[in-house]
Amino acid sequence: MSEPPRPPEPVKAPAWRRVLAGILDFLTVFFAGGFVIGKLTGRLTDDGFKLTGAPALALFAVIAIYFYLGWKRLGGTIWQRILGARPAV
Repeated sequence: MSEPPRPPEPVKAPAWRRVLAGILDFLTVFFAGGFVIGKLTGRLTDDGFKLTGAPALALFAVIAIYFYLGWKRLGGTIWQRILGARPAV
């Protein structure tokens, strides 16, 4: 008996796409999350936001949760999907 054909190996995205996606994801979540948390806590300034203490820790938690969900649960972050750099599964 012959073995059934194997599915093709997933092709890994080029390194520049994966690195660029990570940088853009971090910047996107940092500025969007920082603005939202700054707005909710009254820490917006004329130049943007200034988070210290608990609001800064909340921003770090949001960033960590974003990357965890993107990598482990949703099959890729926003910029990984846009740039076609999703991790091979």
